[in-house]
Amino acid sequence: MIALSAFTVASCTSTKKIAYFQGVDDKTIADQARYYQVRIMPNDNLHITVSSINPEAVKIFNSLNTEISTNINSESLNIMGYIVDNDGNINFPVLGTIHLGGLTKAEAIDLLKDKISEYVIDPTVNIRFINYKVTVLGEVARPGTYTIKDERITLPEALGLAGDMTIYGKRDNVLVYREVDGKQTFQRIDMTSPDVFTSEYFYLHQNDVVYVQPNRAKSGSSAYNQNLSLGVSMVSLLVTLITVLTR
Repeated sequence: MIALSAFTVASCTSTKKIAYFQGVDDKTIADQARYYQVRIMPNDNLHITVSSINPEAVKIFNSLNTEISTNINSESLNIMGYIVDNDGNINFPVLGTIHLGGLTKAEAIDLLKDKISEYVIDPTVNIRFINYKVTVLGEVARPGTYTIKDERITLPEALGLAGDMTIYGKRDNVLVYREVDGKQTFQRIDMTSPDVFTSEYFYLHQNDVVYVQPNRAKSGSSAYNQNLSLGVSMVSLLVTLITVLTR
């Protein structure tokens, strides 16, 4: 009973370790959103459409889209998208190899419009990320990989998609894994601090992985539950032996 009581007391968590964004103000959110831009990366799947006043003039640039129906789904889009290779290039009709890696969507649109303008008068280009996704693992209600249709998601929103952190999630040590220019980067975020809003990891990039580490109470309870049955058996055996020997 004494050991169980001590374990229960040690497992208690203060409100300061649970509450998000303590001491936040109104300025940090507005300032951070202004600078966020998605950049095209290797293995991105891009859906690109070209339009103009004369549909026949741009038909050749939409060769991947000629079989699009009104019942289009995400699987058919994945088949028809342009995959960005490891060098950041795509192979586009007529234009051939085009380097889009590292560009924002707006910059990529301007580049394609400039090149297509050599063949078509006043073209309009639209680009969508088909496979924009993030993965959330660890102490959350619904771990998994989530496709983001809006092409923009924050770290709190990703945790919300995964059902929020459980009571055992370590809120002051959330790990974000990101690959930038072929290099793996890791950043630990304190979700209890308002500094999360000014972090460059507040807005997640495509293919980011978020891991919520279990706190000490969960780690301790896991080890406790695994060894409980063995411990009870050993104690029972020891008590039995002592009783027999004493008698």
